[in-house]
Amino acid sequence: MDEIEKEKIAALPSQLLITTVCHPMEYAKVLIQLGYEPLPPRRSTTLFGRPAMILPNVFQYIKFIKKSDGFFGCYRGLSARVLGLIASSQLTSKVIFACGIDLPEINDPPNIITDEEPKLEDHYKLGRRDMIMHTASVVVSYPFHVVSVRMMASFIGKEEDYSSLLGAIVSIYRDDGILGFFHGIVPKLVGDLTCVAVTGILTYYVNKYLVKTKDLRFYTQPLLTFITSTITYPLVVVSTCMAVAGSSLRAGRPPLMPAYPSWQSCWRDLLKNKQHKRGSSLIFRYYIAPIAAMQ
Repeated sequence: MDEIEKEKIAALPSQLLITTVCHPMEYAKVLIQLGYEPLPPRRSTTLFGRPAMILPNVFQYIKFIKKSDGFFGCYRGLSARVLGLIASSQLTSKVIFACGIDLPEINDPPNIITDEEPKLEDHYKLGRRDMIMHTASVVVSYPFHVVSVRMMASFIGKEEDYSSLLGAIVSIYRDDGILGFFHGIVPKLVGDLTCVAVTGILTYYVNKYLVKTKDLRFYTQPLLTFITSTITYPLVVVSTCMAVAGSSLRAGRPPLMPAYPSWQSCWRDLLKNKQHKRGSSLIFRYYIAPIAAMQ
């Protein structure tokens, strides 16, 4: 477990750099996931030449945010995301150890460094370790995720209480108590753990029956992770909405956000209105009716 913790800490500087550079895009994506569309769609065509209404891409969205709040306004919520990354890298292994959970020691992905036939036992151990690590990481970092999402969502209603990290923390505690910092964690865990489990199973069978050389096996898991994360993406949208729903933010109350009694009702509502994939594409964004656009 010490080796795992060292690897996470070693990767932290690069993760922080990428998070900072890409934050404006993540900011715009969160607002899109919440259904906020301040810019009207325009007439265009699809890649196949069919007429369609297209929404502004992520760069036009960022330009709108910058015009409203300035350059540094594009980094609203970044401080909480950074703290979440640091907490995840520093505390995940400690939480697992404190719970008395024993992780299998696996230094390399199973059967990639050799041309031997993959072993189900090795993939089971890897999957078990990844799911435990991922669960602990989400639990540790999720309160900061909620703070970040609500800080970004405050752009919609211009709430001053969420203009600072401390103000956001106080506001969440005042509105919802400790549980407020975990709003939306269930769909987040369901989506992430499903992705990890399905990817592990598919990786075993693909490497066993389709990919026979070690060089190609390096690409199996990343490719399958991309595919499965695309399938479970709607749960990310549900988690983002539930992180804000019912809060004092304008973005979390009717008419901008329905009063969802549970994340399952949020899922059904998004699915019914064909909004369960919003934010999955940041360049080619087509207007889908009916849409709960927020003006």
